Amino acid sequence: MKFDNPEDIIQLTPEWKGERFPNGRPKVPDDILRRMRRITLEEAWSPLWHRNYDYQVETEFKSTQPDKTMVGRAVTAIFAPMRPDLHETLLKHGHEAENRKGFFNQWVIDSLQEDDVVVVDLFDKVYKGTFIGGNLATAIASRTKRGGAVIWGGIRDTQQIVNIENINVFYRGSDPTPIREVTMIGMNAPCQIGRAICLPGDIVLGTPAGVAFVPPHLAELTVVQAEKSQVRDIFGFLRLDEGRYSTAQIDSTWTLPIWQDFLSWMKQSPEAAEFRSLTWEEELEEARALEAKGPSNDARA
Repeated sequence: MKFDNPEDIIQLTPEWKGERFPNGRPKVPDDILRRMRRITLEEAWSPLWHRNYDYQVETEFKSTQPDKTMVGRAVTAIFAPMRPDLHETLLKHGHEAENRKGFFNQWVIDSLQEDDVVVVDLFDKVYKGTFIGGNLATAIASRTKRGGAVIWGGIRDTQQIVNIENINVFYRGSDPTPIREVTMIGMNAPCQIGRAICLPGDIVLGTPAGVAFVPPHLAELTVVQAEKSQVRDIFGFLRLDEGRYSTAQIDSTWTLPIWQDFLSWMKQSPEAAEFRSLTWEEELEEARALEAKGPSNDARA
């Protein structure tokens, strides 16, 4: 076997058609990451859910920066309870065949790049399951700049880690013990985090509500759908406050006159400036089709 094998990663992510890292990991553009930082967990969840990606969110975490959002490209690691023969074989393979240094968790952190997030399945082990402490958390911060970690397991040196401002760490529990009695059986392979699944190159969205793993080929779609929801909410709240429309009109399918009002507002309002790159042809076509069907459909909308 090989850890972090480019052929395996490319085979696992065939729907991604864009740029890749040298190890085959999908490289979603930086601008998508920037825009992803503005969206909520629910906004990321919705387009995934409606495309049958039902297991992309996990909420049962503690966080070192609970009020901050974390976004980055996933680097995954999968651990299992230690079995001596397997442990020694894989450790030796990493050291001798792949020239890796230190223990398994150090191999993963040494591979990180800017805007990466480590995603670790430690089978919910906290006692002797502490993937990082203060030193390795500092290394993550240095390498990723604004990334972090999602650990289905433990951390140590928590009081030190919470003071590292430019990363966030989502974890299950903390313990003073070092990592022991575990073996890494996969790196940049499919990774289960609670009830969710993460692949290498997924966009990790860590929020106060939990963590979402967005497949790279759906990342732009997810951002666009979230931004459309956000700007429609801004407009809807404004018009409700003005008393121009009822809640029923805003909360249900918009009629063509509302869409025309919205698009006029989009062109003029400073609040809409950052959303003006969005296109609305599909929504307008639906509104025109409803308009053509007559008043009964307008009333229902």
